[in-house]
Formats: sequence, structure tokens, C-alpha cells
Amino acid sequence: MKIVVLDGYTLNPGDLSWDALKALGDCTVYDRTSLTDTAEIISRIGSAQIVFTNKTPLTREILAACNVKYIGVLATGYNVVDTAAAKELNIPVTNVPDYSTAAVAQAAFALLLEICNRVAHHSQAVHAGRWTNSPDFCFWDYPLIELAGKTMGIIGYGRIGQTTAKLAQAFGMKVIAFAPSRQVGTKLGDCSFVDLDTLFASSDVIALHCPLFPSTQGIICAETIAKMKDGVIILNNGRGGLVVETDLRAALDSGKVAAAGVDVASSEPIKSDNPLLGAKNCFITPHISWASKESRTRLMNIAVDNLKAWLAGNPVNVVNA
Repeated sequence: MKIVVLDGYTLNPGDLSWDALKALGDCTVYDRTSLTDTAEIISRIGSAQIVFTNKTPLTREILAACNVKYIGVLATGYNVVDTAAAKELNIPVTNVPDYSTAAVAQAAFALLLEICNRVAHHSQAVHAGRWTNSPDFCFWDYPLIELAGKTMGIIGYGRIGQTTAKLAQAFGMKVIAFAPSRQVGTKLGDCSFVDLDTLFASSDVIALHCPLFPSTQGIICAETIAKMKDGVIILNNGRGGLVVETDLRAALDSGKVAAAGVDVASSEPIKSDNPLLGAKNCFITPHISWASKESRTRLMNIAVDNLKAWLAGNPVNVVNA
């Protein structure tokens, strides 16, 4: 059985092994495949029955031109695959859920703590000699922010939202959350569920951990920012489309939003004209919240287990059943 991995580099840039996958068939791994060249994608799939993809799209046209029997998405999100077409062609599509929960929550706090303490800036200042030459025993260039006693509002309260809540509570923060599946006024542990307007008005820090649906597209925009506290901090390491970037830029530049930490953009890689690149107090990382070695190892292992289960006739994590 032939196996093709269309874009394996981000999962495994060389610090993991493909051996467990290669043990299941004749396996070819490409670091990258064009996202737009349909002919190249079809050519690389060739006669393979099993295809793994992360961001390389698998459209109806591509699936119709190949003899694919199984698609494994090397991620949780699977919008790169035409799942309806795959179902019509009797091709199961699997994903890898819940492999990076701890890493994503940790990354949200990495962004938040950088905003609060400006560790990178002050370390660079020390290495530049400013502490050595300081007339005082210490200095700081930005207001330093203590999290204890502040309120974090979390939009989306799945596994990542809940893990972020635990970290916030460990820092002494009060946690409120909005989730469509939770009734306003109820609690889960020390977290209280509120409506969105209450969350916007009450939060010192807002963390986005919800999926990107039509209902959440642009949930952070000029209208909702106007409902927030002056000086709010916004964190987004969920999906770039949750934020209207021009509106967040304007709010950062005006000071309405004190700072933002984002790990995602509306178009990735981020475009040179993205408004957030020039915004005040905007901390941007290149979609790496998921990418700890531990998370990638789990992703690899689950992807292999998904294929083993299908080969054994007991498919799991199928998103188009």
C-alpha cells in the first residue's frame, strides 16, 4: 500500500521519525507541496491510496483524479479537505484532536506574561549595558502588570479554554467565560459563564479559544472592542479570522486596547501589509502555539494510530462519517 505525506516539514522538521508510518506501507514524504498547483498535488499523490496532509488542499477535482482510499489530516482543523466530496467517494477523512491542549494554553500565557513583564525587552537592555550603567539598582521601561486579582474572560471553553482557565486561576485571576453550550449564570468549578457583553465589559484580559465559525468570524471588531474596558489585553492563538485586524490595529494605536498577543493571522504566512505588523504593543508569533516537540510527537502518534485503526477495520477520529 502506497502512502504519501504531502507537507510533512512543519510536523517533522527533522527531530521526529517517520518510521512508524513507513512500517505500514511504501511511504513517500514531501516537505512541502504547492498549495495552489493542482497538477503538482495530483502528480505527487500519484497511485497512493493513503494521503496525509496538513495544509495542502484536497479538492473535489484532486480527489476525483486520484485513487485515494484514506485521508489523514495532520492537524485538528480539516477545512483543507473537501469532506463532502470525500464522503461521496467513500474516502474517510481523519483528524488529530486534542494533541496540543497544554502547549496552546501555555503559549497564551507566554504571550500574556511577555506583555506584563516585557522580559525580552529588558533582557536585551541588560545585554546592551544599560543595567551596568544604571544609576539605580533597577529600571523598567514599561509598566509592569500584576495578574493577581484581575479578570480573564475566555471565549470558548473546550479543553484549551479550560486549561487556560486553570493557569489563570493559578496566577490568582478571576475567570469568566462565554461558550454557546453553557448556560449563562452557571459555573464550572471557579469559572462563571456570562454573556458576551458582560465578558467584554468585565475582562481585563480576553483570550480567544473558540473555533472559527460564521458566528465567531470577526468576533473581535470595532463594535465589540467599544464594549471593553479601556486598557484591555487581547490574546488570540486560536484562529486569525476571529479578529478584524484593522479594527484591532486602530484600538491598539489609540490605547483602547493596551496590548495584544497573537499567534495567528487572517492569512498565513502573515502578509507584509497586515495591519497588526505596525500596531503599537502587538506581540506576534508565527503560529507556533501547537508546535512543542511533545505536541508534535503526540500528533504523529495519533495520526499513525488513526491509520492503523482504519486498516484494522475500526476507523476512529473520522470527521466525515
